[in-house]
Amino acid sequence: MTAYNVDGIVLAQHVLSQDIRLMEIEAPAIAKNAQPGQFVTVRMNHLTMPLLRRPFGVAAVDRAAGTFQLMYRIVGEATELMAALPAGSAINVLGPLGHGFALDGVKHALLVGGGVGLAPLHFLASALPKDSVDVVVGGRTAAELFWTDLFRDKTAKQFETTDDGTKGVKGTVNAVVPDLVKSGAYDRVYVCGPSPMMKAVVAVVEPTKIPCQISLEKYMGCGLGACLSCSCGGLGKRLKVCKDGPVFWSQEVTEW
Repeated sequence: MTAYNVDGIVLAQHVLSQDIRLMEIEAPAIAKNAQPGQFVTVRMNHLTMPLLRRPFGVAAVDRAAGTFQLMYRIVGEATELMAALPAGSAINVLGPLGHGFALDGVKHALLVGGGVGLAPLHFLASALPKDSVDVVVGGRTAAELFWTDLFRDKTAKQFETTDDGTKGVKGTVNAVVPDLVKSGAYDRVYVCGPSPMMKAVVAVVEPTKIPCQISLEKYMGCGLGACLSCSCGGLGKRLKVCKDGPVFWSQEVTEW
């Protein structure tokens, strides 16, 4: 698939929580071609630092309007600079990059995500019929479960967990995933979030033989497969998250 290097325009920034933002960008070429699970890399046009582009999964697209959305957590210099961009700012976007989720033949999918890992799953949910998708939303506290509202018009059922028990079931997403996958209701599981969470979910899903795809998050130097900074272990070979992924079948990856 063709990747485009374009100067997008920041249309709006929305505060989703204390440290999570949603950025809406006008970039028709990206919006037209991005598929669920793919990502883009961005660079602030008016700045010389930071030097490296930053990767973000596409969270939503409006193909008719020529816009797409990124969700990000403010964790360092680059994301602090992103959060400070006002509407009307230019932002350089390279993408769409990587391979997205496999959607063929899915009748009833279970989406499992935590933190900003839910962003690519949000795009995925919009690509499937609402009554064929359920989602498990995990967060550290109730303040992080704004995601449930974002998924409500895209999924049939939402299951919530929080580490501290302030909302939904107390615990990680695996407080509810085992019973869900054992119910026999699902023919595909999609997972994205912190690596320990994904490994724990895969360990539960794989014995059930339900096909499972995972979306990996890695630091990337180039996003194009040249620098090898995002490599991970595969079956007898090294995989590049940016080029071979970021979406993989769970059995493809042996070392995260």
